[in-house]
Amino acid sequence: MAKDTMQVTSKKKGLSKAARNNLVAYSFIAPNFIGFCVFTLVPMVFAIGLAFCNWDGVHPIEFIGLENFANLLSDPVFKIAFVNTIVYALGTVPFTLICSLGLAILLNQNVKCRNFFRTVSFFPYVASLVAVAAVWNMIFSPSMGPVNMILSSLGVTNLPRWAAGKETAMITVIMFSIWKNMGYYMVIYLAGLQGVNPELDEAAGLDGAGKWQIFWNVTLPQLRPTTFFVVIMLTISSFKVYDQMYMITQGGPGNATMTLVYYIYNVAFVNTPKYGYASAISMILFLLVLIVTLIQFKGSKGEN
Repeated sequence: MAKDTMQVTSKKKGLSKAARNNLVAYSFIAPNFIGFCVFTLVPMVFAIGLAFCNWDGVHPIEFIGLENFANLLSDPVFKIAFVNTIVYALGTVPFTLICSLGLAILLNQNVKCRNFFRTVSFFPYVASLVAVAAVWNMIFSPSMGPVNMILSSLGVTNLPRWAAGKETAMITVIMFSIWKNMGYYMVIYLAGLQGVNPELDEAAGLDGAGKWQIFWNVTLPQLRPTTFFVVIMLTISSFKVYDQMYMITQGGPGNATMTLVYYIYNVAFVNTPKYGYASAISMILFLLVLIVTLIQFKGSKGEN
């Protein structure tokens, strides 16, 4: 009797098997969760609070309410950066999607050296941004670049200045982004094409449908989940663009390629730091990305 009582008492004091299993599972999750809290969640919460404050990193933090957001309305550089970010997204997202889908369809066929061309298409994405940006600037150099030399040999007199021209700088950065990123999204579309049912294409062909009709009415609808993923990823990355601007144009000439993230960097780390004002701009960027993403999700649900 006493022995049974001791066993019951020990079971009550010890952890149950389910609790031990949960503890083991949480121990595996804990390092990643702690890292997320320390390096992502806490800075995010701090940035939200800092958007309502004035701080230069030296003097004490001063709460100023909505003053930073009010100053954005009269900030001409912020307005330029906001418009440039929208223009960059509108120029990058659809053309990158079209190019990556076209490459995927082309390289999904039984063509010679298919793996070689797949590798070549994917190489710009994995290559060093510093290296490819330097090569891109050399190719599109206004004075000695091969592109302008070819245009000059074709009789073009008013040669574009590309990254050095205020009217063509954004176009140059957009072309660079499309060329660099389309290989990555090509791989995603290639994976999506592996899930396409070939029997539907064959049935449509037997019914007399042409290649374009088969692609538009049979293949493309089956790629809708892949396309939705690509559009979401492209949209978010285009709103967060910074590295291309920094490596090719440094936001110029004359703020022609100044985007929101690049402006946040300038406000926070160049000249006199204004961390509160930079945080306010980042909150506007966050809301912009959130609104666009929600609209895309809603549109996707409507199509389904």
